[in-house]
Order: sequence, then C-alpha cells, then structure tokens
Amino acid sequence: MRTIHKKAVEMTLSESASYIDYSVLKPEFTEEQIIELTKDGVQLGCATIFINPGYIELCTPYVKGTRTSLCPVIDFPFGTSSTKSKIAQLEIATQYDAVKEIDIVANFGWIRSGKYKETTDELCACSDAVHKHGKYLKVILETDALTEKEIRKACHCCMTAKVDFIKTSTGFLTGYELQGAAPEIIQIIMDEVGDSCKIKGSGCIRTREHFLKLIDMGIDRMGVGYKAVSTVLGLNSKGESL
Repeated sequence: MRTIHKKAVEMTLSESASYIDYSVLKPEFTEEQIIELTKDGVQLGCATIFINPGYIELCTPYVKGTRTSLCPVIDFPFGTSSTKSKIAQLEIATQYDAVKEIDIVANFGWIRSGKYKETTDELCACSDAVHKHGKYLKVILETDALTEKEIRKACHCCMTAKVDFIKTSTGFLTGYELQGAAPEIIQIIMDEVGDSCKIKGSGCIRTREHFLKLIDMGIDRMGVGYKAVSTVLGLNSKGESL
C-alpha cells in the first residue's frame, strides 16, 4: 500500500484525483458521451479512464500526452468467459500504448464453488499475458457475492498469481446487498494481502467522507462512477473546490 505522508483531507486536487479510475462503463453510452467523460477525467488528472475494450482507439487521442492512461476492463461484468477468451482479449488490450493497466473480472462463480485451483490457474495465465508486455493487472473479485472466507481465499489466488491489484466490485451486480468498497471489506483484504499487492476499492464510493476514509486507510486506487467524481473530490458544479 501507499505510504501516506498527509491526511487525505489535506491533499491537493491533483493528489486526490491520482487515486481515481474514472469509470465510463455504461453500455448505453454514445461515443460522444464517452469522449466527453474521458476529457473530464483527463482534466481532473485521474489515474485512468476506465472503459470497455471496444473504445480504446476512440479514447486514445484524449489521453495522449497526459498523466491519465486508459484502463480497459476484460470480461466485464461476469468473468465467465473461457480462459482462452480472456487471454485473447488481454493480448489485444496490451498492444495499445495508452493502456498501462488492465482490469479483469475473476470467475466468482468458481470462487463460490470452491474451485480455487482453477481460479488461481486462470489468474496466473492472465497475469503472465499482461506482465510480459510490461502492463499491470487488476483483478475484480466481486466481493458482494462472496463470504468473508471466500474473499480471503480469493486473495490468496491473486497473490499466487502475482497480480498487481485486488479489486472489490464491478458495481453491476444485482440480487445482492451491495457494499462495494465498504471499509470493512477493504480491511479484510488489507489484512489478508499485506504488501503482496495493491488494493483497489470500487462500488458504492459516492461521498467525500467515504473517499477520504479509504485513502487514510492506505488504499491504492478507487473506481469512482462519473456521477460521483466531483462529489468525492469536493468540487461544485463548476469544478471549483467547495
């Protein structure tokens, strides 16, 4: 985890924005909406623009030459494609210079079924496919669908696969009580992984208080929906600090 040298509330806008993967994932977005939101995330200085893989080429011109990169998410939001399919998607995404990190959804049906070896083997293959191109892999566990025991075991699958980040949620799960990046869930992951890999919180991060608390806990990255970005950064409708 990051070494925190100041309280989150004391951070500059640029420092705070560096924690954010700006989520632009709704499948109904038009290309014009995706471009506009990408520009907004870049202007704020967010770490990445979090997009579906089909829009890498569309968004690349708007991040070129900036501190913001693109982060496509593979097999979203279910994680149930074959390993071969996931690898093929990863191989395509790694070819783009604008892509520095890639998220992928773990097969959380396997995790719930106790298929930890299969989960680990698949994540190892995904990790190898990304790392050989010098990129970073973030794995979504969909923690709202898992028990605490399953979360802890899944963390070990990720650590064995040497993934770079463990992430909580897709934000698209239905039929469950949604906690997303609740501090209690983040703490479970932190306790389990230590310094073995970084942690990304995602899902239900909608208030500035929640955002600041997770930074002070030592989180490394947060996925924040486009509607909540200004709120968590403490900005008004004109983009000015409150």
